[in-house]
Amino acid sequence: DPKRYVMLGIRGTLYAPDDLDWAYERGVTIITIEDFFEMGVEKTIEKIHEVLGVEPCYLTFDIDGMDPKDAPGTGAPEPGGPSYRECQEVLRGLRGLNLYGADVNEVSPPLDPSGMTALVACNVMFEELCLLADCVKRRGNE
Repeated sequence: DPKRYVMLGIRGTLYAPDDLDWAYERGVTIITIEDFFEMGVEKTIEKIHEVLGVEPCYLTFDIDGMDPKDAPGTGAPEPGGPSYRECQEVLRGLRGLNLYGADVNEVSPPLDPSGMTALVACNVMFEELCLLADCVKRRGNE
């Protein structure tokens, strides 16, 4: 259901005013990077909870959504994204959602010889696993 879909941190080459219209017309909630920085972490978390509610959901974390200073090893680095710390705050704020799965993608270790992106991706996945464990605990023995 597109009305229960949230895209956070959209930025980059939005050249045409209608670039996001297809998603908006279907009811997708889009929180651009400008919206995120204006709203702040807490309001962003509240919006995500409001849209997703208590229905089952899935979390995908694209590492290229982060600022490349924190995660340079991706095929589509785009300056101006949130820091790892801001992403961690949002992830921790998702506690209470009814998650049934999560992933991290867009990680390309060969593009980051320092290994920073892989480390950040592991930390993101740890946060996701903690959220999933909390969901399993809250649901009991389904």
